[in-house]
Amino acid sequence: MDSLVLSGWGFSLWMGLLGLISGSFMNVVIYRLPIMLDTKETSSGDINLWLPNSFCPECHHSLRWFDNIPLLSWLLLRGRCRYCNATISWRYSVIEFVCALGFAMLAILFPSPTTALSLAIFFWFVLALSAIDLKVLLLPDLLTLPLLWLGLIYNSLYGTIPLEDGVYGVVAGYLALWIIYWGFRLTTGREGMGYGDFKMLAAIGAWCGWQALPPVVLIAAFVGIFISLIRILMHKAADKTLPFGPCLACAGMIVLGWLNLT
Repeated sequence: MDSLVLSGWGFSLWMGLLGLISGSFMNVVIYRLPIMLDTKETSSGDINLWLPNSFCPECHHSLRWFDNIPLLSWLLLRGRCRYCNATISWRYSVIEFVCALGFAMLAILFPSPTTALSLAIFFWFVLALSAIDLKVLLLPDLLTLPLLWLGLIYNSLYGTIPLEDGVYGVVAGYLALWIIYWGFRLTTGREGMGYGDFKMLAAIGAWCGWQALPPVVLIAAFVGIFISLIRILMHKAADKTLPFGPCLACAGMIVLGWLNLT
């Protein structure tokens, strides 16, 4: 058993299991955090990340533990609620699967547990932020700011980059998009992005350093263009807002992974 835990595949297996559990909690965050931030919704009933217990969004019946086994319960129930037979969105299982796969891949690419776990934390936050941004066009401070502080703490303890580079990365990341935002708004009279994007790039700067911000923004822009082209080819609504958060998340993960590989 010890040899399995210490082996590369054993570590990857445990990380995948951790990702599966983390993905299940991420689904709670994605669903409940926007509700918590909506004053109209929160005034109608108390809800937070811990209470009440998990329930069906359609019939509001509390779920038993065997209805909450990550990925497995959705498969066994064939994507339907046990109590009202309402369809359970496939997105819950996709989040759990992607999180498990991402954690396992990080364990394979980065054999050091410290590095793999640290990058897994970054991956968890940016994936949750991306899902919320796609859902409600929001990057909550309750996720962007902890991600920022965790980046500075990580670099102060393990020093992938000098801590001062991370601090400057926070400042440069926020100001870069702040300047673009106001330049676009003064020129066109419209808002091109939200303040959450500033904080997300600042958080990426805390992890990657100020030197990494130009490639992060460049990669994010290319990701945005690529997604836009796919939407055009698939005849999706051209006027539908494309959030920038997922593009930043993808770019930040690529650059941070590259920094830790080199």
